[in-house]
Amino acid sequence: MYIEEDPHNIKAADLVVGIPSYNEAGLISCPTEKASEGLVKYFGDKNSVIINCDNNSSDGTRQAFMNTSTEVPKIYLSTPPGVKGKGNNLRNLFRKSRDLGAQAIVVVDADLKSITPRWIKNLAEPLFEDFGFVAPLYVRHKYDGTITNNIAYPIIRSVYGRRVRQPIGGDFGFSGELAEIYLNQADWAPSVAEFGIDIWMTTTAMCHGIPICQSYMGRPKVHKPKDPGESLGPMFLQVVGTIFDMMIKNVEFWKEVRWSKPTAIFGFGLGEMEMPPPVEVDVERLYDKFQAGFADYNTIWGKLISANLYKKLGEVKTLSLTNFEFPANLWAEILIDFAVAYKNGLNNKKKIMETLIPLYYGRTCSFVIELEPMTIQQAEDLIEDQCGVFEHAKPYLLKRWFDTK
Repeated sequence: MYIEEDPHNIKAADLVVGIPSYNEAGLISCPTEKASEGLVKYFGDKNSVIINCDNNSSDGTRQAFMNTSTEVPKIYLSTPPGVKGKGNNLRNLFRKSRDLGAQAIVVVDADLKSITPRWIKNLAEPLFEDFGFVAPLYVRHKYDGTITNNIAYPIIRSVYGRRVRQPIGGDFGFSGELAEIYLNQADWAPSVAEFGIDIWMTTTAMCHGIPICQSYMGRPKVHKPKDPGESLGPMFLQVVGTIFDMMIKNVEFWKEVRWSKPTAIFGFGLGEMEMPPPVEVDVERLYDKFQAGFADYNTIWGKLISANLYKKLGEVKTLSLTNFEFPANLWAEILIDFAVAYKNGLNNKKKIMETLIPLYYGRTCSFVIELEPMTIQQAEDLIEDQCGVFEHAKPYLLKRWFDTK
């Protein structure tokens, strides 16, 4: 369960703001302060509490959180020593929110630098107006969120038929009813206990028919962006593995889905566009890692993807960086073949996922090169076009999924 520090002895709350963390002592005060301001300004008629759900941080995160001056009471929860993972933190938040009888729960990242009090309003208000899950809409740099742009958004949209632009945005709202549904799910895999939690929550909401909306945040998301080729870490395996796991679990739901439909948008447009900070990407490193993948995984790729795709992939390999292009339609069908291989992979699933990483580097390299001369809006249009490519590949997914034994 969890270790708890509750100086105000809170017994009930209508609205909870959760801040999952691990070693965020230097940054957690900002979202904590803004959450309190938002709760006081926009939800003064509600009983509210801010909960830091932590992984027993060793850097003083608890002290930084509890020492932050707020009008709204705070609770600190932690997993036991040695238990890590964002999903484990959010599971504790689900339990505590249920115990408090919360009607609405908002989650914001602990490393947020751009959060304003209005973010709390925009994520929570729809939950009091019959929506059960709220995903964020914010401006991000065109190179930020490459896993979202090239995998999570197009796959979720094409497979489940819902356009949710930030399915792993990190900041979202959900109802107390949905928190109960989350707690009752049996598929708390190791990846869900870690970074797979966001996509798991979004997909679970879709597959349970929960009313979903997106809400404009009004400012760009500014946090700790990373060059996608520098340090992918475990996040890739956990997020993409969870996407594939959820496809296996929910096949009866999505096999009937054809095309996608828009998701309701709460609030007004982006307004005067504030530019997000730049994200530097080393395309040469991405290209080199893609090429290096052939030395390590060429034989395995030949077994995981169709002969036609394998031939096309070989043609991509011959391109120099100056002329490099990894087309979206090839990428969509390769991901489908990997999802099918994963489904049939038995004990080799982690290995299958690892062999996908150099291909992701190749697609990201091509994507960044294509976006280089574009504005943020033009980049968004390109991402929407890529989603259309994925939707057109849905018959290929169905054929491969059900023809492969």
